[in-house]
Amino acid sequence: MADKLKIAIIGGGIGGLVTAAALRDSGHEICVYEQAEQFREIGAGVTLHPNATRLLEKLGLGHALRKIGSPTMGVRLMTAAGNPIETGAPRGGAPLSDAGQGYNVHRAEFLDILVNALPSSSFRLGQRCADLVAEKDRIALTFENGASVTSDLVIGADGIRSVVRQKLGLNAPATSEGVMAYRGMVPVEKLPWAKDAQGLYLWMGAGRSVLCYPVSAGTMINMVAFVPTDRDSAESWSALGDLSALAAEYRGWDERVGQTIAALSETYIWGIYDRPALQRWTSGHTTLIGDAAHPMVPHLGQGAGQAIEDAYTLGVLLKGASKDTLAERLASYERLRRDHTARVQTVARQAGQFYRTEFPDPRERDATMGTWMKEVRWILEHDADATAVSELERSRT
Repeated sequence: MADKLKIAIIGGGIGGLVTAAALRDSGHEICVYEQAEQFREIGAGVTLHPNATRLLEKLGLGHALRKIGSPTMGVRLMTAAGNPIETGAPRGGAPLSDAGQGYNVHRAEFLDILVNALPSSSFRLGQRCADLVAEKDRIALTFENGASVTSDLVIGADGIRSVVRQKLGLNAPATSEGVMAYRGMVPVEKLPWAKDAQGLYLWMGAGRSVLCYPVSAGTMINMVAFVPTDRDSAESWSALGDLSALAAEYRGWDERVGQTIAALSETYIWGIYDRPALQRWTSGHTTLIGDAAHPMVPHLGQGAGQAIEDAYTLGVLLKGASKDTLAERLASYERLRRDHTARVQTVARQAGQFYRTEFPDPRERDATMGTWMKEVRWILEHDADATAVSELERSRT
């Protein structure tokens, strides 16, 4: 390759680490700068849908993923009373179960897989980004501890409160959905209904919804419950919630919901906020991925998946890149990903509204669901690898 690029990835979450994995054989010098003193993740579940797991397989992470993951098996939709919602899925299965194999995983366990897939020399811990300044074709980074580095490319993977995005002047205003979420985890042995649970279980009701799925190779059930709120709640995953208040929100619902809430030893709450799509992600030799670029409401479980697609796309486009071609490659990345993720943001927004609506007429519900399912299938069947390879070939002709 003409140039060996020095690439700084700001943020050691899922998006940042998958980016490093996607670039590990690129020949470039890769370093992940993480603000925490050690890699750690919250005790929560995350769904990796087929659009993401296909890419993880290609990165050589499939075996490790299968060891910790629980197959998604599609989604089972139910009313608040627990009655199945017929969806017309093929062969009587859960809707979208034929769109490929996904996995529900524990975030901490998945993070361990990513860390172990990379050499320790790829990380700098305890590095909270404070500023970045473009200097000709280099970017000068400074950190709160006084350290500084220069890089040819900076990738902002530092999440919803991205410092990199702020320094690029690309902030998007947040608007509350009027919803907050409770989350928690329960050992499967405490839940008789979940002994053989597979896939996603989603209860829909007026203004509320509950999602449950197994993680940690089927030994734990992850629960997320969305309820209406008229107060602003922090976008924090570490704020403790009130179990009795949660139970009151779902009094009279399916007994499986009540049993799951009763089995929780603790619950955490976070506010759900929506943001419009950014008009651009890139400035010079600095770009964004994941929540830093396109934060989305969680109702599709695509936050991690879209970050993985971003990371993989960059991995393809930056192979063989040089300082002379870097601007063109970043433009290709944004062209491939910005409109795509904006559409996913829209579908996620619509999904939340759908889940929290109690339809008096099942025909209206089914018609709405049919339209929504087509959009979800488009997301799950997207091939980010083929799209990126095609774009790279086009740029070389």
